[in-house]
Formats: sequence, structure tokens, C-alpha cells
Amino acid sequence: AMEAISARLLDDTFETDLSGASRDFSESSGNTAFAFFLALGLIYLILAAQFESFRDPFIIMITVPLAIAGAYLTLALTNNTVNIFSQIGMIMLIGLVTKNGILIVEFANQKMRSGRGLTKRQAVVEAAQARLRPILMTTLATSLGALPIALALGAAATSRIPLGAVVVGGLMFSLVLTLFVIPAMYIFLSGKKRSNVPWEDPSQKALKEAEAEAVQD
Repeated sequence: AMEAISARLLDDTFETDLSGASRDFSESSGNTAFAFFLALGLIYLILAAQFESFRDPFIIMITVPLAIAGAYLTLALTNNTVNIFSQIGMIMLIGLVTKNGILIVEFANQKMRSGRGLTKRQAVVEAAQARLRPILMTTLATSLGALPIALALGAAATSRIPLGAVVVGGLMFSLVLTLFVIPAMYIFLSGKKRSNVPWEDPSQKALKEAEAEAVQD
């Protein structure tokens, strides 16, 4: 903003420079932005290696924009500003919120490979239902752990409160949307999964078991 104003009001003979806290914030913002995108890239590559797919990690990483949106919304509602501590909190959110997507996507993949002949919709709905409790437990535990930071009082409270607000707000906002967005994106983007167990019609299986018992008798 200062550069835009100076370019409009001053001629080429003038130079502007930041100093003090403004200069420190400008320099640290560049470093934290690099760390943020580096963390995104590393997590994506690790997940791609684990899932042996480029689609599933992309589905999981959709949780990150949701968390960042919740973080900025929380900062606005609590009248806090973006500083180095809130930026660190956003980097922390990358690892904290992707676990929710991992739980749903991994369990949905297991359902698809179970040999039950499930569609992607059926598999991801069962996965979301089965993993709802672990997701709620881990998210609430992390949010309650960060809540004292968001409510901190004292000399350094101004710097610590944005960190806690970002973590708590980002987690809670992404928690609600993840349970709807991840299943929807899984249905549209996930590739076909090879079944590890050949699927067999339950009626045919029961008939074979009855015939086997009759032969034994």
C-alpha cells in the first residue's frame, strides 16, 4: 500500500523504505509465505507416495483452503490482524486439517477395495459416518488445547491471541465443511480402485454354502 501511494505522489528522485516493526513484518511475511507453500508441496508429495495416486492427495488438500478461510474469518470477527504469529498458525493448520481428509479418503478406499461392490458414493458415505467420531475427537481436543492461547491475557497477549484464534477458527470452520466437501469431491474426482477381494453375490455365496453342507451330510 505504501509503495502504491508513494508511486502516485512522489517522483523518481524519491526513494522509500520500511523500518522498525513494518520492515520486520515485511521480511517475515515473505519467509512464512515460502514456508507455507513448501509445506503444501511436501505434504502433497508424501501423500501421493502413500496413496500411489495424484488425485487422492488433491482431494485431501482441499481441506487447506477451507481452514485458511476460517482462519481469516476468525481474525476478522475477533478484530485481530495478520502478523507473524497468525501466519505460523496458518502453516500449522496445513498438517492439522489434512488429517481429517486422510481419515475419510483412506477409509473410503478400503471400502472400495473390500470386494463388496460398493459405488464411490456408498463407500465415501460409509467412510464419513465411520470416521465422524475420530474426527470430532481429534479436532475438539486440538481446539480446546489452543483455546487458552486465543484467550491469553498479559503483556504479550496481543501477539499470542492471533495464533490461537487462527488455529481454533480454522479447525472448527474446516471441521464443518470437510464432512460435506471431501465426500463430494471424492465422488467426482477419485479414480477407480482395484478390489483386493473378488466380489461375490451374497445369495450365490449362501447357495454354495448350503450345497456344501448338503454334500457333507
